[in-house]
Amino acid sequence: MPGRVLARLTGASESAGQRSTALNWAMHFGQDIALGVLRSVMAEVGLRGPLASSKFTVVRLTNDQILENATGVGAPPQTWPRSELAIDVLHKSVYGFVTGAVADAAVTVSV
Repeated sequence: MPGRVLARLTGASESAGQRSTALNWAMHFGQDIALGVLRSVMAEVGLRGPLASSKFTVVRLTNDQILENATGVGAPPQTWPRSELAIDVLHKSVYGFVTGAVADAAVTVSV
């Protein structure tokens, strides 16, 4: 799905195969890098720790949903099979908390 979102955003072909895999990875890494900057800013201004990482995880989940639904690729989460929803929330939570730990540590070291 992320590859289809990126294809729609850029006007690229939504074809399957290796190109689709490359688009998926590009969208995942692109979003993670862009939003990671936000988490760094949060840490820099004093929003640190598990609560800040929880809030950041919500931002990451919301970002996906906005892009998927705005491009017409996705469906609202309440319509997803519960197992897919659980996996998505788990993956985004791991990303959110690991990114938070790294951002918090980086700010602590530089202070």
